[in-house]
Amino acid sequence: MFYRENGQFKTTYRADQQVFPILQDRVAIWALLAAAFVVVPFLASDYLMRAILIPFLIMSLAALGVNVLVGYCGQISLGSGAFMAVGAYGAYNIFVRIPGMPLVPALLLGGLCATAFGILFGLPSLRVKGLYLAVATLAAQFFSDWMFLRIKWFTLDTPSGSVSVSNLQVFGLPVESAASRYVFCLAVLVAMAVLTKNLVRGAIGREWMAIRDMDVAAAVIGIRPMHAKLSAFAVSSFIIGVAGALWAFVYLGAWEPAAFSVDLSFRLLFMVIIGGLGSIMGSFFGAAFIIVLPVVLNQVLPALAGLVGAEISTVGISHAELMLFGGLIVWFLIVEPHGLARLWSTGKQKLRTWPFPY
Repeated sequence: MFYRENGQFKTTYRADQQVFPILQDRVAIWALLAAAFVVVPFLASDYLMRAILIPFLIMSLAALGVNVLVGYCGQISLGSGAFMAVGAYGAYNIFVRIPGMPLVPALLLGGLCATAFGILFGLPSLRVKGLYLAVATLAAQFFSDWMFLRIKWFTLDTPSGSVSVSNLQVFGLPVESAASRYVFCLAVLVAMAVLTKNLVRGAIGREWMAIRDMDVAAAVIGIRPMHAKLSAFAVSSFIIGVAGALWAFVYLGAWEPAAFSVDLSFRLLFMVIIGGLGSIMGSFFGAAFIIVLPVVLNQVLPALAGLVGAEISTVGISHAELMLFGGLIVWFLIVEPHGLARLWSTGKQKLRTWPFPY
């Protein structure tokens, strides 16, 4: 078979600790990145990039942040939408109130605002866990909704809380067309994914996973639970905050607090569950599934209804989407708790050992 590692010898520790130790994986990743950066902007239509690819990239980044907290550190969070909102409004205030503020520093500073917000609402994780921690993070969602609706300073005194941005530029280049927005989001996602992958493979990532597996045993061997949990909240909130700023600036352009409702928090959690907890690849799988499935259902269900001489309304398609999401979440929790990433890993392992039994 093509997917074999015969003859690929590791002669240094650096080679043995590569993110992609198999040559075929490295070639596939570089080919995928080349296609994403070079081929897609020229071949994809504006509709495909604006309606599917850009939301997929931003939701992948947000799911990556949720996976750091939920998948790697084991801290349940239902306030991801609030962290995205803080990142979006923080970046907006910095971008608008400071004359000449570049876009990239504004996005990063918005992520830092979300970091502070995440650490604040991550403090209960030092005392509570499980369902109680989920309720505590859900309070962040309600607090952010109230804050951006009632405190007019955050929205420059607009009555409805709706704000907008325009004339975006990165290093003097306009970010207005669908292709430029797509490339910008892709570059941010790749940079964040590489940094996160190296972070979870290091000492701090091992601390997170030790806390996730058994926090008492982790404390016994010298890991500080406070440092590990709050650092997970900080890193996760920063990534989610940057994703929220991208969602507002690049995808929406104009938004209001309802754009970051609790429904968004649940969707991000579903992405992580379906894609795979504790997996960088699972964040991409989950985001692709959640973003692409409604598009597929909008095309397939009317066609299937037409074959049997029936009709299905838009509301019916929406209800079918919700039922399918719920059924798939239950199925993954029972059959494959590690999600699509585990299925992908198992398939790769079978290819490496084929035709020998696994």
